This record gives sequence, C-alpha cells and structure tokens, in this order.
Amino acid sequence: MARRKISNPLALAVLACLFERPMHPYEMATTLRARNKDESIKLNYGSLYSVVDALHRGGLIESQETTRQGRRPERTVYRITDSGAHELLDWLGELLSTPVKEYTQFEAGLSFLPVVTPDDAVTLLGARINRLELDITGRRSVHAVLDEHIPRLFSIEYEYKTVLLEAELAWLRTLVRDIESGALGGSAVWAGFHASDGAPEPVRANGRRRDHTNGHVQTKGPAG
Repeated sequence: MARRKISNPLALAVLACLFERPMHPYEMATTLRARNKDESIKLNYGSLYSVVDALHRGGLIESQETTRQGRRPERTVYRITDSGAHELLDWLGELLSTPVKEYTQFEAGLSFLPVVTPDDAVTLLGARINRLELDITGRRSVHAVLDEHIPRLFSIEYEYKTVLLEAELAWLRTLVRDIESGALGGSAVWAGFHASDGAPEPVRANGRRRDHTNGHVQTKGPAG
C-alpha cells in the first residue's frame, strides 16, 4: 500500500464528505455522526480540525468561503480540490482491494496465551465470549432498525463488523472446547509448565491475580 502524507482514516472521511459537497468542519462531524460513521472511524472535534488543517496545507482541500452568524465564531466552508479527489479515489481503491496486516490487541493477547494457565484461559476467553454475545445481540437490534430506514449500501461497514464478531465468537467457542478437552495441540506442555509452579490463585476478570506471599502481581509464565 502506498505511503501517504496523510494516512489518518479521519482524513479519508473528510475527503469523502467534501467529495459529496462543500462543508465546514462542524457540518462534517454532524454528518459523519448522523450516518454512524463514528462507529468505524475515531472521531473527535480536536482531531477533525487538525486533519482539516493538514489537508488544507497539503492542497487536498481549499477554503470556499468564511461565514459568521451573529456572535458565533467564524466558520470556513471547505471544498475538495482535484488533487484531493484523486487522492480519495486512489486511497479507497487500495483500502477496498488490498488486504493489509493489522495488529489487533486481541491477536497480541492470543500470541501469549500460554502465559496463563489453561483453566485461566478458559475463564478469560469465556468472559470474552459473554461480552461478544451481548455485543452481537445489540448489533442485531441495530441492524433491524437500519434495515427499515437505511439502504444496505449505507450501513455495509456495520454489517461487516458484525460478521467479523460472529466469526470470532464461533471460533472462540471451538477454541475453549479444545482447551477444556485437551484437544488443543500443545495442551500437555502447557499444563505441565504450570503444574511445576504449583496451584496459583485463579485469574480475576481483569486478567490479573495476586500472589499472597508478597502482595505483588504474579508475572511468571511462558512467553508463547
């Protein structure tokens, strides 16, 4: 994927808004929130104004006019430039066509799963399963509302995220069953390592346990 001067996904959102029509930053923010795009792109006003300024300095957008209503602060309306439109279409083309490696926090946690005991892994992953079930149930309710009021095209990213969560949930259920039954490859080595450390206190919901001998958080375990 090409290295871009401005690669913040919020910049993509700004360009997409201005590709539709000229707007001032506040209107961009309200438009994105009204369309639930803040579910897919991290949005706050401070970052938005910084991104708008960077796009303006980069020649991807330009000011069209500055207005003031009463005592309200001035508002600058921006429009996309030809360079900005080209950047938007090229950027979207890459995002839609080319898979890239994304480093998720859950993947990092899984890579060091052997640090906790098999029983603790079942407890922690079970808690994640419960949270995913609640999240998916809520998302299905939202889908029902979206399907009644919004064409599928305009909520496709929300549908994609739900499908990913459902796939993760199904995979996690299988993983937990394999850990519990000992069918997971390497289970004997995993259990044997922790058996040599005695019987530690069960892990708490936040993934931490206390060593009652010194009051410190235990840190022993394999690195995976």
